[in-house]
Amino acid sequence: MRKNAFAMSIAGVLLCVLPTLAAAEKQTTVTVAGGVTKVKLSDGFVSALKSLGVDAGTVAPTRIYEGTADFPVTGGAVDLTTAAGNIIHSGGLILETPKTVVRLESFIIDTTGAAPELTGLVVVNGTLVGRLVLFNLILPSGFSVPLKTEGPLLSLKDVKVELSSAAAGALNSVFDVKAFAAGFDIGTADVFAFVDWH
Repeated sequence: MRKNAFAMSIAGVLLCVLPTLAAAEKQTTVTVAGGVTKVKLSDGFVSALKSLGVDAGTVAPTRIYEGTADFPVTGGAVDLTTAAGNIIHSGGLILETPKTVVRLESFIIDTTGAAPELTGLVVVNGTLVGRLVLFNLILPSGFSVPLKTEGPLLSLKDVKVELSSAAAGALNSVFDVKAFAAGFDIGTADVFAFVDWH
C-alpha cells in the first residue's frame, strides 16, 4: 500500500509539472525590455519640409544626427512565431512653422493587424488630437517567420516607412497645404530590441 501511495503521489506531481514544462517549451512571446529604432529620413521628406517652410525638431529623448532619428524603445511584447506584437517608444518628432507646432510622439510599432503600422500621439499647438496611424511599415524582401534572436537582441533592418492616409490628411489640414499624400516615403527604419523570455 505504501508503494502504491508513493507511486500515486509521484504520478500526481508529474501530472502537475508536465503541463507547465510543455507550456514553457511552447513559449514564443518575448517581453521587450529596451533598445532603439533608427529611422534614416529620406531626402524627399526632408526636402518637402524645407520647401513648405516646416522645421523638423525632436521630442526628447529623440535625437537626429546626420539625417537619422533615434527613437528609444521602452517596452512591448512580440510573438516570435507570428511576429505579432507591439514595440513601444519614447520621444518623437516636432514639425513647426511660425503659426503651427505639431508633435508626433509616443510611437508604437503595431504588427497585430492585417499590415504592420506605426501609431503615435498627435499634439497640435499644445492640444492632444489623439493616437493616429502615422506610418505604414513595409517589411523587407526575404522577411520570414519565426523571428530569430541573437542572444537577447531582436533586430529587423531595412523597413520602409511610408506616410499613412490619416497622417497625410492631418498634416495637410493643420499646415493648410496639399503636399502630403499617402505612401509618401518617410525613410528606412532599423529596429533593435532587447528581449526577455521571463
